[in-house]
Amino acid sequence: MIIPLDTNIIGNLTKTEREIINYINGHEGTLAGMSIVDIAFETFSSPSTVSRAIRKCGLNGFNELRYRSGHKAKSEEIQNINELFNKTLIEAQAVHERISLTDILAVIECLKDAHQISVFARGLTTYVGQEFSLKLQLLGYDVFFSDDPNIMRVKASKMKEKDILFILSLNGQTPELILAAATASQKGNCVISCCCNPQSELISYSNIALVGYKHAHQAIKEFEVSSRIALYMICRIIIDYISESV
Repeated sequence: MIIPLDTNIIGNLTKTEREIINYINGHEGTLAGMSIVDIAFETFSSPSTVSRAIRKCGLNGFNELRYRSGHKAKSEEIQNINELFNKTLIEAQAVHERISLTDILAVIECLKDAHQISVFARGLTTYVGQEFSLKLQLLGYDVFFSDDPNIMRVKASKMKEKDILFILSLNGQTPELILAAATASQKGNCVISCCCNPQSELISYSNIALVGYKHAHQAIKEFEVSSRIALYMICRIIIDYISESV
């Protein structure tokens, strides 16, 4: 039985929820390969009802159920994929835990008051910066994006009084980004950094630092192509809040 039941839990479940839990407990062998939509279809319910039933039984949600079922699965491929799902879940949860909501709100206020927002990023983080910049532009902000070291150096030195520098960096160790942050900070401009390294030198030059979480797992070990999930999540939170408050 993958979800243990006692009289207290059973008493809190509706008839449909009990049927869902009975289905889950009766299909341990195939559960690891199913999605929450599959379970809802088989129990004539909805994904939200399945999720609610699972949580009433003391689990944190479907991801925890999938993780448990993956460990019990006989298929090694299912177990391996389950571990990969869990790494993504850990990374996403860690970002939520580590990011200060007060800092997010402070960033949004700074962006709203800025004359121009310069967004700098390098390497694969360039894609995060490009998407973030485009969405800010669609929301009516004056945004300048660059991943070129020479342009970043010159632009940082010529920022005007109410211009803001927003730096995205996974490891927070890119020399040209640190130099740009130092230059803008010395000029008195607001510097916002978003990285996944609490020891980054970027933080010392930042008025506000949003520090996410980078999982140690690296799929392609020959290259620095670690997941940018944390950076994407932080940028999405900022964009979503701004768009809802417009």
